[in-house]
Amino acid sequence: MRIPTVAASAVTLILASASSFASESCGKVSIADMNWNSATLIANIDRFILEHGYDCDAELVPGDTMPTGTSMIEKGEPDIAPELWSNSMKDALDKGVAEKRLRIAGKSLSDGGEEGFWVPQYMVDKDPSLASIQGVIANAKLFEHPEDPDRSAFIGCPAGWNCQITGGNLFKALDLEGAGFDLIDPGSSAGLSGSIARAYERQKPWFGYYWAPTAVLGKYKMVKVDFGSGVDLEHYLTCTSKADCETPKATMYPPSPVHTVTTEAFASRAPGAYKYLSTRAFKNVQMNQLLAWMEENQADGDIAMEHFLKNYESTWSPWVSDAVAGKVKAALDNL
Repeated sequence: MRIPTVAASAVTLILASASSFASESCGKVSIADMNWNSATLIANIDRFILEHGYDCDAELVPGDTMPTGTSMIEKGEPDIAPELWSNSMKDALDKGVAEKRLRIAGKSLSDGGEEGFWVPQYMVDKDPSLASIQGVIANAKLFEHPEDPDRSAFIGCPAGWNCQITGGNLFKALDLEGAGFDLIDPGSSAGLSGSIARAYERQKPWFGYYWAPTAVLGKYKMVKVDFGSGVDLEHYLTCTSKADCETPKATMYPPSPVHTVTTEAFASRAPGAYKYLSTRAFKNVQMNQLLAWMEENQADGDIAMEHFLKNYESTWSPWVSDAVAGKVKAALDNL
């Protein structure tokens, strides 16, 4: 049936208006670009996908955990914090959600931040018992002390870090001193990571604290030592993580929640883009590999974003619709 010209024009106008509304509904979007590699990588990925897949006018703005979270609650900006370690300001975030200022979109790191005591994979390959604390203690002499041949070495956190408290309390809870270990301060982050690198280069024993996601655990295969205790979250929060914990018990580190947080205003006006953010998540193993690639190639977040989107389509395409994936791939072809 032939549609009258006036009616056809009206339909065209309505469709054009709807299309215009769909593209403009996302509007200008500010994304916090945090000052560590995993966060800046995710921020750049979000910027590219929101801009090219959802027609957002997306921009990166400098950010850090506390100031970004506070600004989002009090000023409604930036719109998105792609990687917020939420335990650091949990009460404020919970209040922001309750007051409908914020939304927790989902976990940016699906495993959460991971901490533990680790040994190299090559040691466990030779002796599987070293994957347990009992095996490590039974073989304490393997872990040579740099200064005292009669003692063994456990490499802890640099002084002043929060993990110095938890690591020290768990060192005490596991009675590692009684087993012959000394708790050694590596002096700095570089000193800690460098001690793992040196051990790996020489295929020597190493036992100490580390965390994920990090480039180090992407480059060097390590095994987290099992304390046989499971996770006692209440004890960890009330004692293990406190400097004045007098009687610490053995507990594995609980995962640290790492979320993507948005303002309520953004989530309301751009539900499609918000759905992407609620779906987008990385496993620590994969993020470790990406961070190692960034370090080896001296890549910033923008370059690493292009590397990820071009080489890991099977990872990111399920986060979006086929239509959005097509638009993102077309934009990648033009880079």
